[in-house]
Amino acid sequence: MTTLLITSATIVLPGNKNHLKVVDVLIKNGKIAEIAQKIKKSDLNDEVFDANGGFLAPGFLDLNANFGEPGLETKEDIATGSAAAAAGGFTGVAVQPNTEPPIQSRTEVALVKNLAKGNLVDVFPIGSISKKREGKELAELYDMQQTGAVAFSDGNRSVQQAGLMGRALLYAKGFKGLIISHPEDESMAGDRQMNEGVVSTYLGMKGIPNLAESLMVSRDLYLAEYNDAPIHFTSISTIEAVDLIRKAKAKGIAVTCDVAAHNLVLTDKEVEAFDSHYKVNPPLRTKADIKALIKGLKDGVIDAVVSQHTPHEVEFKRVEFHIAKNGIIGLQTVLPLLVKAGLNEEQIVDKLSVGPRKVLGMKVPTIEIGEVANLVLFDTSSEWIFTKEDNKSKSDNSPFLGTELKGKVLAVLNNGKIFKN
Repeated sequence: MTTLLITSATIVLPGNKNHLKVVDVLIKNGKIAEIAQKIKKSDLNDEVFDANGGFLAPGFLDLNANFGEPGLETKEDIATGSAAAAAGGFTGVAVQPNTEPPIQSRTEVALVKNLAKGNLVDVFPIGSISKKREGKELAELYDMQQTGAVAFSDGNRSVQQAGLMGRALLYAKGFKGLIISHPEDESMAGDRQMNEGVVSTYLGMKGIPNLAESLMVSRDLYLAEYNDAPIHFTSISTIEAVDLIRKAKAKGIAVTCDVAAHNLVLTDKEVEAFDSHYKVNPPLRTKADIKALIKGLKDGVIDAVVSQHTPHEVEFKRVEFHIAKNGIIGLQTVLPLLVKAGLNEEQIVDKLSVGPRKVLGMKVPTIEIGEVANLVLFDTSSEWIFTKEDNKSKSDNSPFLGTELKGKVLAVLNNGKIFKN
């Protein structure tokens, strides 16, 4: 991309002087060259993209996605994961350390950074808190940060030892690192399959109670307060977690959190057909939980929405529900799920573009002349069917394949590159 003229775009970025104005934006050599109500096409080589009133915002950033590389490339590699991210409007993705070997040293961090170099999508490695993600011994957090790790988490494993989590918080605080908690008390969750409630009782399945999440949220909030250290909770799913974090923020504890997009629209009733595509962790909860999560998003308790993109080969999902792996691919469906959840354009941009970067302490891309073009163009009214041909992931474990969705990403721009849907 050398020169691109975007016409009739509605800018969405609170605080920007052109917020909610319909303008033309000229991009040259990866930077914003001009913003005006009307820009004439002056170069025969200019590419023109008519936004037709679509919304132009800083590129989305995902705080929780799983790419298989290194070691699990049959699920997803960095190239295919990045393609799925771009198709979903993301110009940045923070990848979890759920790899083999885990992202647990500067070697793995450097590998991920090097493999993603030159991509449209920026890939930000999250280093593991503990060696081998076993929750026994701290990994080399500082070394990983110096090599490019943006935060630390044991991925889809929760740190069960309070002492280890406390030491991680205190150690990371010394170099302004961020610890991410996947809040689940394993002694309460065990090997159970779905949310504990009316539906699990009806199906005769052992359920995971809300208490498994809220116990760990409560513990880690105490640890963060005790160590005067920041903490981020990923993929919260319950009324109780929202309430605990709301009170902690009011108390002045440095806590942030996110929610997976599918937990905003799907309930545990989806499991009644034993479709393993609906088996996720944390599990799909109830309408009451969803109501609390959406309220938490709108009143600022929840800082971001994540895809929790978790690809699997068919042999791990097209099996009996009780032995199927947790997770769905989600990078390409986050936007339509937020539209379905009732978020407006400003709220979508806040939870996908602004909030995630604030969590990681990153500068939020702005839409000003002279700035690098890190942008997403999307429409909240277009309806489309998510087909296998549209799917950019190596895996197809999504309950939304073949369904009609509302809300579409039209284009993304970053690093001097453009992707158009």
